Amino acid sequence: MCGIVAYLGKQKAEPILIKGLKRLEYRGYDSTGIALIENDELQVHKKKGKVAELETELSAQSFKSSIGIGHTRWATHGEPNDVNAHPHYSADQSLAVIHNGIIENYRSLKTELQKKGYSFKSDTDTEVFATFLQDVKTSNDLNLEDAVRLALSRVVGAYAIVILSKEEPDTLIAARKGSPMVIGVGKGEYFVASDATPIVEYTNNVIYLNDEEVAIIKSDSLEITDLKDIPLTPKIHEIDIALDEIEKGGYEHFMLKEIFEQPKSIADCMRGRLKMPEQTLILGGIQKYTDALIQAEKITFIACGTSWHAGLVAEYIFEEFCRIPVEVQYASEYRYRNPIVKPGEIVIAISQSGETADTLAAIEIAQRRGAIVLGIVNAVGSSISRVTDEGAYLHAGPEIGVASTKAFTAQLTVLSMMAIKAALLKGTITDSTFRELLNELNDIPAKVAKALTLNDKIKEISATFKDAHNFLYLGRGYNFPVALEGALKLKEISYIHAEGYPAAEMKHGPIALIDENMPVVFIATRDSSYDKIISNIQEVKSRKGKVIAVVTEGDVLIPGMADYTIEVPATHEALMPLVSVVPLQLLSYHIAVMRGANVDQPRNLAKSVTVE
Repeated sequence: MCGIVAYLGKQKAEPILIKGLKRLEYRGYDSTGIALIENDELQVHKKKGKVAELETELSAQSFKSSIGIGHTRWATHGEPNDVNAHPHYSADQSLAVIHNGIIENYRSLKTELQKKGYSFKSDTDTEVFATFLQDVKTSNDLNLEDAVRLALSRVVGAYAIVILSKEEPDTLIAARKGSPMVIGVGKGEYFVASDATPIVEYTNNVIYLNDEEVAIIKSDSLEITDLKDIPLTPKIHEIDIALDEIEKGGYEHFMLKEIFEQPKSIADCMRGRLKMPEQTLILGGIQKYTDALIQAEKITFIACGTSWHAGLVAEYIFEEFCRIPVEVQYASEYRYRNPIVKPGEIVIAISQSGETADTLAAIEIAQRRGAIVLGIVNAVGSSISRVTDEGAYLHAGPEIGVASTKAFTAQLTVLSMMAIKAALLKGTITDSTFRELLNELNDIPAKVAKALTLNDKIKEISATFKDAHNFLYLGRGYNFPVALEGALKLKEISYIHAEGYPAAEMKHGPIALIDENMPVVFIATRDSSYDKIISNIQEVKSRKGKVIAVVTEGDVLIPGMADYTIEVPATHEALMPLVSVVPLQLLSYHIAVMRGANVDQPRNLAKSVTVE
């Protein structure tokens, strides 16, 4: 939620901030702004809308400043407009603040400040903090860094903040708690951002700021302390992100690029882990807890959104192959329940960004009660990767499109490898089954590539249904979570109402919706429930529903029943979600484009949900 970028160095700050905000726009895009020290004055320029609109407005001006902060917003407090956009001035306009997260006690702070005579222009918690910081600084006669530490000790909630001061024009102060922040270290220059995407163009050396740490950045120094002013020694990490990974590379949208990257991202996920000549699987990231995993009485997956759907697929895989009971919990509910967690129990947290606020809170609860928590994340250096006991990176590369595609299939790949390896060690599958599954896994990238050749056909089908008002997605077994994911993708980016159900549950309510105007997408590949799903298709057709069926290549029955069929390569039933989800991603993409929606930046959504 929201993107932060800041710069201090020898270059002109304004173009660096604008370019960085464009890189971060997938995190929030309802308003944007920058603050600079220009001619000894603190200037704030902000505007409702996309970064390009602000860039156009600023194009007539010439800026010399070599220090500045920028923000692209996903609204939490106050509607998207020019006034609520960041950065926010303090009351005396001596400070400018950008902020991600939610300050939960901002109302009480605001009341306290209003009693002192302060007034506010916006509806945001950020403006309250900016003025609160000013008041703490002046009332206690503190320098800026000491005032920041004292003010933050009074703040309840999550934050990633950067502060620019008119009185200290060569200093940036950054701090975080519960919201990601990374500092890029260049030659005589520093960068601050919500993630590494705005930084990789300038430096590969970064510092990940931890919770309740404060960075005091000057042109010739970087100091990090905790909130008690105890100096800390930062660790510099080298990031491995190629610039072309965060560019569209000739595709119209990031989402389409990322859908077509899946053969490579899945292969990258398996590289170094799946060793076909030796017929082995090596998962070094969880090796320390392998025994605990195979001896577990229960495994709990915690996740949100698409990652939760990946957990549902994993539930089927772990229970079938490892014979371990599995629960899949929404992290947003888990954190507010009183979950039963036994010491040593295995909890697996799944998150593309590694920064999902609800998942981080759920991890904290599980760890506090003695669980071993493993993380499955894509973003290297992210919070979840650092707070979990062990885990595995996806290695899918940056995912810029808000609607997750390649991260989902990478999650399925890692979780499948974990289950297959654990089952072998536990002795719940035979050596021959293990080798069969390895061979099937090894073939998945090629099968996904073949499914992608159906793009033109899926585009034609999309044209037929682009004006539909509702969709129903149905699947059984391993393909039930795929139905949920297909429905989520469609509603996320096209704004068409869509629901996913187990196909057998159709008769328990959803069948009432079916008529000649209702498109029904069946994930009907040949598996153990094939005959049953044929019956479900017949039930829909008898009520004049329009059937789009994803089937296995060579199917001769369903094409004679469905209105439209999409054939995907055959694979093992447990791995079919890796293939069967691809046509649903393309269907959602093309329908959304045909409806004129912004598929990379759908309304009301942000890539990384770092607030409740």
